[in-house]
Amino acid sequence: MNIFIMGAPGSGKGTFSSKIKEEYNLNHISTGDIFRANISQGTELGLQAKAYAEQGKLVPDEITNKMVKDYLATLSDKKNGYLLDGYPRTLDQAKAFEEMTDGTDLAVDVILAMDVPTDVLTRRITGRRTCKDCGEIYNIYSKPTKVEGVCDRCGGELTQRKDDNEESLKVRLDEYSNNTEPVIDYYEKKNMVSHINADASMDEIWSSVKEALKNK
Repeated sequence: MNIFIMGAPGSGKGTFSSKIKEEYNLNHISTGDIFRANISQGTELGLQAKAYAEQGKLVPDEITNKMVKDYLATLSDKKNGYLLDGYPRTLDQAKAFEEMTDGTDLAVDVILAMDVPTDVLTRRITGRRTCKDCGEIYNIYSKPTKVEGVCDRCGGELTQRKDDNEESLKVRLDEYSNNTEPVIDYYEKKNMVSHINADASMDEIWSSVKEALKNK
């Protein structure tokens, strides 16, 4: 089973990608992880991607496609399939991926669309805080620490990502609306999309995900 999981920033893609990976024994291919690996290794593609990301903009298709293609070329253990998280983000990416995988066992089977209202996304993103020591994630609205700015787990200082603000979020949401929503529409016409109400409890969301994947 091969899956695309799609949704706006803060929609829960990362959280539920981890659960899907464990439940269905899939290769979890996160473009975020691929980007970070290229950036940390100082590759040419990584440096180009970093420049765009720091402006809150989507990385151009030709860079992203090359990164994903390079990863797929080295994927030795296909397990029971894959879960692509954060790709494709544009219609051109979707079509490029189809060209790369058409007629192979890497062709996508289902698209999970994580649906969350904009006001909820805003609180999730702007309220997010991360411990700089242990990496524990909190939210000042939904998961505050006992002492403001101090990690409950290790006592470390909490920090906010520089792009976790309303101005940067607006740029990211506009990019998502203009570029990624047409991708979902594209797959809707192929009857490949399962919409998930991601503004619910963890258990309810997970139940919806499993139901969507039941017969795939």
